[in-house]
Amino acid sequence: MTPPHSTIRSDTTPVVIENVRIIDPSRDLDEVGTIVAVNGLIVEAGAGARNQGTPHWSRIIDGTGKIAVPGLVDMQVFTGEPGAEHRETLASASMAAASGGVTTMVVMPDTDPVIDDPALVDFILRRARDTAFVNVHPMAALTKGLNGKEISELGLLKEAGAVAFSNGRNPIRNAQTMRRLLGYAKDFDGLVVHHPVDPDLVGSGVMNEGETASRLGLMGIPREAEMIMLERDLRLAALSRGRYHASQISCGSSANAIRRAKGDGLVMSAGVSINHLTLNEIDVGAYRTFFKLAPPLRSEDDRLATVEALADGTIDVIVSGHDPQDVETKRHPFADAADGAIGMETLLAAALRLWHNDLVPLPRLIEAMSTRPAALLGLSSGTLKSGAPADIALFDPNMPWVVKEETIVSRSKNTPFEGARFQGQVMETFVAGQSVFRYSDS
Repeated sequence: MTPPHSTIRSDTTPVVIENVRIIDPSRDLDEVGTIVAVNGLIVEAGAGARNQGTPHWSRIIDGTGKIAVPGLVDMQVFTGEPGAEHRETLASASMAAASGGVTTMVVMPDTDPVIDDPALVDFILRRARDTAFVNVHPMAALTKGLNGKEISELGLLKEAGAVAFSNGRNPIRNAQTMRRLLGYAKDFDGLVVHHPVDPDLVGSGVMNEGETASRLGLMGIPREAEMIMLERDLRLAALSRGRYHASQISCGSSANAIRRAKGDGLVMSAGVSINHLTLNEIDVGAYRTFFKLAPPLRSEDDRLATVEALADGTIDVIVSGHDPQDVETKRHPFADAADGAIGMETLLAAALRLWHNDLVPLPRLIEAMSTRPAALLGLSSGTLKSGAPADIALFDPNMPWVVKEETIVSRSKNTPFEGARFQGQVMETFVAGQSVFRYSDS
């Protein structure tokens, strides 16, 4: 694969993609047709689209056998910039995103310094403008320094450009603080994104509590560590009527709690990582640290329950959980290794496994990876309607490929899918009508 480069990104030639299957969940559209993009915007997309009005120098792409969708919107991306650029920069993360069909990535506040000040939000936006190949939006810290105590200036952070608020990897332990955060954010329609986990129940656990952990001699993390915090958050969200989003859930009991809450009329949303939809605790195998995640990979029953919850809409969003770690943090005994895995390059391909196995319809997958996260964050992306930004992912759903370390674009290589065989290759990615990635088999 050829990573994107400046000469591709500067190309503003009008684009016409013909004979392509177009899936646009924002319009409930799934049909073969044409996409016309001029000056960075969608002119038309659908079976009735006409390209007579485009300039004669337009680039014509034959999309036969391929699928075009709104560019993916990844709601949970950890980067190393600022503070740990050796793991990942905004530039390298955006290249990885483009190669996976991700046209918008939302970066988490877990940086050094923490994104808890309007000046740092501005820094991320400016740095992304100068170096990134895809759209980049920052989440700002709920509390100063992510310490869970002193509430950040959420209003000023939103004015500076933060699209949501999160405490990243650090949950808010204090219920009163969480209630106040939800109420404060509600005043300006801010979305509170929280990692539901009770650190005290996690303790020294390193993987899912159960028979597999016992066989491996590893300390387990019970599902209740997630459930108890999630149940608390749901009750606080109902009390404050603030906008609440559970960043990642990992087990069937959590899905059931969300299903009940939504059934009771609570307006909230939830995400799940592609890892928890396609992998389980057995994949840890011989203490493979690339499978050490937070939350941990759960049982196969939990995996299937989250897939079912995604299919029926209980879970709103799929994220990559992109969390680059270097060899110094992963090349340790399993219990001592850092949590986290990269994921933007394999997000779409891994999700297609669910479609190929007839578990989740393809339009629902695209909705969860593009249209729904864009709507939650108030972004103009996630759609192919006329006038929208021409952010497009074009992929071949049947092309086989193998994940190899030497082809990974991310600066870090800690993928749980190393050596995995996928069916579904991103062929080209467009951001505002500009080609930022084009597949090459050379």
